Amino acid sequence: MSAAAARRTALAAQGFGKRKPAVTNRKTVLDVLSRTQLLQLDSVSAVVRAHYAPVFSRIGAYDRGLLDEAAWSHNARRPRRLVEYWAHEAALIPVQDWPLMRWRMAKYEHGRWQSAKRVLEHSPTLTKDILDVIREAGPSTAGEVERHLELDKPRSKDHWGWNLSDTKIICEQLFATGELSVDKRVGFARHYDLTERVVPPEVLARRVAEGDAFRELIRRAATALGIATEPDLRDYYRMHRSQTEPAIAELIEAGELEQVEVAGWDKPAYLHTGAKTPRAIEGAALLCPFDPLIFFRPRTERIFDFHYRIEIYTPEPKRVHGYYVFPFLLDGELVGRVDLRAERATGRLLVPGAFAEPGHRTMETAVALKNSLREMADWLELDEIVLGVKGDLAPLL
Repeated sequence: MSAAAARRTALAAQGFGKRKPAVTNRKTVLDVLSRTQLLQLDSVSAVVRAHYAPVFSRIGAYDRGLLDEAAWSHNARRPRRLVEYWAHEAALIPVQDWPLMRWRMAKYEHGRWQSAKRVLEHSPTLTKDILDVIREAGPSTAGEVERHLELDKPRSKDHWGWNLSDTKIICEQLFATGELSVDKRVGFARHYDLTERVVPPEVLARRVAEGDAFRELIRRAATALGIATEPDLRDYYRMHRSQTEPAIAELIEAGELEQVEVAGWDKPAYLHTGAKTPRAIEGAALLCPFDPLIFFRPRTERIFDFHYRIEIYTPEPKRVHGYYVFPFLLDGELVGRVDLRAERATGRLLVPGAFAEPGHRTMETAVALKNSLREMADWLELDEIVLGVKGDLAPLL
């Protein structure tokens, strides 16, 4: 395959190049998940939470409540369709995929972090106490669990060693092992509940052998990526090479993957046999830093010739492009990047900087970006767009 054909294949697999729906609803939102397979969660809310943005990039303005309902619904008529777990990173995945992650839950059984081991050494009953509180009180944040524990054992903390940090660590440990799940989020805070009260019993009862789970996860990654190297497939669910290589071989033998060479790629590629390669990809989209199309940076650079690093943790004087930068996709290419901030109190979308990729500092790029910014501002209910002066695209914008 040519590099351009591979790029179009990857974009089509992720849901780009399609005409945006005239009406958005629960089905159109979940259709995005049928392509991406997961949505990464992240606490940064400089513009909008990371799991909302990829849906907007693919279908345009939609009611974020539709995604909330799919992930945290308590409505028996419209049951929960998504659940949280460690997939790529913390992510929303289809509820039906929960059993595919049991191998990871087993891996975390003896502690995902050293801090959990240390906490349990000095508070060996904390796990049981947390589970007892949640069983009785229902969905709770770590802080609410802590307050219940203080009421149950009103002694000096010097005697029992608990604090909010310890409680949060063990809640997260129980989430990692699958004993707790997330019932809902309020202000992005997790409300933990017993997994059997979050995941449907028929899903909870399903057992998948490790090898079958690995193969199924690689099948999902290949569907989402369209065409990918082994490291691309491995990264999608953060797996190990020893897990991915046998799964890839099995999928090739089954006729679901085909090994191909892509011009300019330094590794063999695997084409999903159901992937489409359109003649062109049209349309524009702003991509959040955690969008599944670009969250594996080596793949982003290989496919788009686009070097991208998030600069949130870079000291401001050393930032090249800005704090929270959205790559700009236009007609199948990454043509620029824009530093964005939503200032909700004043109803403004701030654009401190706008930068063109080489060869794309054109009025066409600026007009398309202007329209995309207006669409985003309207979706976020921000009235005004405030342009900064940084970047070579800023004057044209």
